[in-house]
Amino acid sequence: MFSKQLFAYALAACFTLGMIAQTAFAQNAGLRLHHLARTSALSPIPVADDELTIISPASAEDIKGSMPAASPIGNRFQQLMAAAIDERLGARYVWGATGPSAFDCSGFVWSIFKSAGVDFERGSARTLWSRFTAPAQADQYKFGTLVFFSNLAHVGLVADEHGFYHASRHHGVVYSPFNDYWLSRIDGFRQVPMPVTTITD
Repeated sequence: MFSKQLFAYALAACFTLGMIAQTAFAQNAGLRLHHLARTSALSPIPVADDELTIISPASAEDIKGSMPAASPIGNRFQQLMAAAIDERLGARYVWGATGPSAFDCSGFVWSIFKSAGVDFERGSARTLWSRFTAPAQADQYKFGTLVFFSNLAHVGLVADEHGFYHASRHHGVVYSPFNDYWLSRIDGFRQVPMPVTTITD
């Protein structure tokens, strides 16, 4: 009888500890997001009070899930790009910066391709638009495609049909979903040509 009561108390204690750990994890995640928002607010670019601010609701798991999984034969280029993006997430926005700890939108795009072994001349979003060709419609939402916004004033890297990575003036390097705000501002897509030796293992 005593052992049954002891087992019941132990079970209740384990459940309570699990709930406490889960709550602590959620609070730490919230503090991390708050810290990222505060550090990215160091941008020297003035922002109007009435300017719309988009904060990504994506969790770390969502962001990781949007990166391409390695295929059985492997895809070295995609792996290198995914690793470069992961290293830069949370970096702050600074106009004209190309890293390693701060980026603007075109500097972020350029640095990702350079880290993956594809080098081209650094330029503005408008310059990149004119330099590269449009992908086939089926490839527009393919990982690594360039996506342009707001009359060619902003550029990011497509993760998949759900979202993209970019250097945001307000939040630094983040993943943002293709919500109504962003979809209404898309100008189009461009593809950076890859050397054949870069794409295969």
